Amino acid sequence: MKDKMKNVFRVAAVLILMFFGAMIYHWIGMPFSKENNIQPDSVIITEQLKNVSKLVVNEAKLSQIYNYKDQKSYLMNLFTFDKKAMVLVSADVQVMYDLSKLEYQIDEVNKTVKITSIPKEEIKIFPDVKVYNIEDSTFNSFKGDDYNKISEKVKAEFLKKIENSNIQTNAQNRLISELAKFLVVTNSLGWTLKYQDQIINNQTDFSIPIQG
Repeated sequence: MKDKMKNVFRVAAVLILMFFGAMIYHWIGMPFSKENNIQPDSVIITEQLKNVSKLVVNEAKLSQIYNYKDQKSYLMNLFTFDKKAMVLVSADVQVMYDLSKLEYQIDEVNKTVKITSIPKEEIKIFPDVKVYNIEDSTFNSFKGDDYNKISEKVKAEFLKKIENSNIQTNAQNRLISELAKFLVVTNSLGWTLKYQDQIINNQTDFSIPIQG
């Protein structure tokens, strides 16, 4: 009977020691484990910046009607042959910024993120050309080359229209809204955000000349 009681006490003692050993490991080991799982601010910032939209796009539609005219002459201008048409052009226009090309530097010592280069805007024009009231002749007929000329002329004219419209301004405003996400990330971690050498304190500070 005594031997059985001794065995019970031994088992109980072992279990108690194992319990306290586990508790001590938990109390001492957990802080180190937590410390090892803490990510540096620079890693957090880099990951957050990767989540910023990679493509900022502003879209618009433009349309125009104009008269197309071309002339061919033969035998020292003795004979001339004209071709004319009314051209209706509608185009989808995109002004975009590819933020995957954005360049920035992270200074861990001074806790600063510096945007060094913002990509230049890209303008894409997708014209849909429709030709009406064609007047041509056997010696000067409408061909594929005429459509190419019309398309190139339209793109050049639409580029001028875009420069004199608010399409580019709207695209830049959307760009600034996207860049403001950088400010949210840096502010939340107590870091400073700069564009080139200017400190960015709020979204309106991004209203500066964009240099690609």
